[in-house]
Amino acid sequence: MQGKRIVLGIGGGIAAYKTPALVRQLVAAGMDVIPVMTGSANHFVTATVLTTLSGHRVRDDLWDLEAERSMGHIELARWADTLLIAPATANVLARLANGLSNDLLTTLYLATTAPTVVAPAMNLEMWNHSATKRNIGVLKTDGVSIIGPDRGEQACGETGPGRMLEIKDIVSYLLGTTDPIDTPMTGLRVLVTAGPTRESIDPVRYITNSSSGKQGYAIAEAARDAGAIVTLVSGPVALPPPKGVQQINIISAAQMKSAVLDIANDIDIMFGVAAVADYRPSHSEPHKIRKMQQNGSSMSIELVENDDILASVAALSDPPYLVGFAAETQSIIKNAVQKRESKCLDAIVVNDVSDHSIGFDSDENEVTLLHAHGETTFDKSPKAEIASKLVAAISELYTSNRT
Repeated sequence: MQGKRIVLGIGGGIAAYKTPALVRQLVAAGMDVIPVMTGSANHFVTATVLTTLSGHRVRDDLWDLEAERSMGHIELARWADTLLIAPATANVLARLANGLSNDLLTTLYLATTAPTVVAPAMNLEMWNHSATKRNIGVLKTDGVSIIGPDRGEQACGETGPGRMLEIKDIVSYLLGTTDPIDTPMTGLRVLVTAGPTRESIDPVRYITNSSSGKQGYAIAEAARDAGAIVTLVSGPVALPPPKGVQQINIISAAQMKSAVLDIANDIDIMFGVAAVADYRPSHSEPHKIRKMQQNGSSMSIELVENDDILASVAALSDPPYLVGFAAETQSIIKNAVQKRESKCLDAIVVNDVSDHSIGFDSDENEVTLLHAHGETTFDKSPKAEIASKLVAAISELYTSNRT
């Protein structure tokens, strides 16, 4: 790797203060580094420091007459073996993804044929925003390697994804000693359904179930942290909306079906975690049903079957990758296999809700993931941990299914 020529693009984020150490380590690894700063980067690190450490004059102006007399931006683009942008702020990502060339760094990106490596760094809400996910997806399609971001405490005081990858990991990647560090669902569009539905009997009564929505919400958060653009269709639950996730609130199974089908053609993966009511009253009374005032009197309510939401999505001409969830009390695996096959699902996750320690409203779960190539059991652990493992497993299955 001796003599590898790196153009280091530096965006205007707080992580830019780390770039002197990054330059030092790149040079120590035998690389030749020319720093290119955006205008905002000057607020976080000085050109003097970077020039001293790299041995090259920092470039930061597309309109530098001395450099541009010989079309310097083109020469620099041709000189580079790799264009590394670290930190890449949300603003830089947006400009790269949209092909803008309004400063030296973005012009170099369009002018170079060298591989481009981007290390994002921003607040977790900015990283989780659908616009950022969309821009990451575009860049990956254009052949850009996205490394990171890391999770952890951020300058704003929040904790989550968005930290620039550690310097040693960036250098290791450029040296070819590690694979690209990427989040497994970066840019994918994921739909999650969660919680119960309520089927109205009259204005004050309804049929429902004991689902708390905890596992579905955990799946939505895990997919978000894995880089996906997440939409959560939620029944009525007592949980705060997950940050960085688009949420659609519904009440009934019919409303959930409508919300899901409205976006099903535009998603890549669907996790059907919701405990949708199988039946609803054939008729919902417009006014409260009064007691008959006779002890031991009885009444009956006619029930009709609700449409199966997952089966409806599976019937689309180009359905997403479908993951169903089954809550069973007996013949657990047998019933789950039958459901996967009858509903034409790519995978199904099943748990035994007769065990109250992992059933509805519990904070832990134990599940088995079944798919065409086998099954995997995830032992009892917190629902957030189960969610992360399921998201990672489904990401691998989805990728292998598409290749």
